[in-house]
Amino acid sequence: MEWEVRLIEWLQSNTGDIGMAFGKIFSFFGGESGLLLVFLLVLFCWKKEAGKRLGLIVVSVNVWLPMIKAVALRPRPYVTYPDRVEARVLVDADAAAQDVAAQGYSFPSMHAASVPPLYVSLAMEAKKKWMWITAIALMVLVGVSRVLVGMHYPTDVLAGWGVGFAAIGIFRLLELFVRKEWLRHLIVLCLTLPGLFYVRTQDYFTALGLLIGFITAIPFERKYTRFQDTRNIWAMLLRIVGAFALYFVLNTLLKLPFDKAFLDGGSLGAYLIRTVRYTVIMFLIIGVYPKIFPLFEKVGKKKQHFKEKYNQ
Repeated sequence: MEWEVRLIEWLQSNTGDIGMAFGKIFSFFGGESGLLLVFLLVLFCWKKEAGKRLGLIVVSVNVWLPMIKAVALRPRPYVTYPDRVEARVLVDADAAAQDVAAQGYSFPSMHAASVPPLYVSLAMEAKKKWMWITAIALMVLVGVSRVLVGMHYPTDVLAGWGVGFAAIGIFRLLELFVRKEWLRHLIVLCLTLPGLFYVRTQDYFTALGLLIGFITAIPFERKYTRFQDTRNIWAMLLRIVGAFALYFVLNTLLKLPFDKAFLDGGSLGAYLIRTVRYTVIMFLIIGVYPKIFPLFEKVGKKKQHFKEKYNQ
């Protein structure tokens, strides 16, 4: 709608460099890296079971959104109005701005849809007033940032919020009426699989791999790994740093057997390889990597012992 384009134009022309910085900062909180960071902080540094619940709903939303986008097929604002809207932050900085397979469609906003499942659900888990205020503020700021950087129309953001809250409701209903965890996971997976027949964007196949890896890692971790929550600051730091290091190493190594032109070619085979890659990454990070957490606890205890001895 014309008013949406005018609003984006007004925001971009009146915010300048400050608006650019604002857009990048708050886009981070709703993007892949920001979501992964908060999820890992909850899972590895606060409450394991809460992290599993939050992770499952966020990953599921990130699979469902591309499925909706591939039906709506709404181009991003900067694609439709290249002379009026500037693309200030891209989904894939290494791909061309006009590459729909890499940059995705506009409606609904993935960033806006991801905020309620993670931050609002986290506020529900924490049951703290300040957390609720933070969650609502982030929801608004992330939504505004996506309009400001030219990636979404305001109605994309509103629809994204709607999908995010709907997802919270769906998972609450599943927890109430489907007692067996494996059956809930199977239902969620079945709701995502139709996208294989018509979605041809990277974000869908990435999120599908993360979902499969996640729901297979949960029972594996519970039976074999069984890592414990920690309040050791050093152990927390090592858990997060190690997880990110493992993520980037695996993501690089798993690409090596394949030609880059093939991976970037947009074929169904390349997309399925992408799904397998992210399945392996998520499974190893959530299911296997925590097996070394007891070593991190020792590092933390040694540092604490040294500090106490020095103070004496």
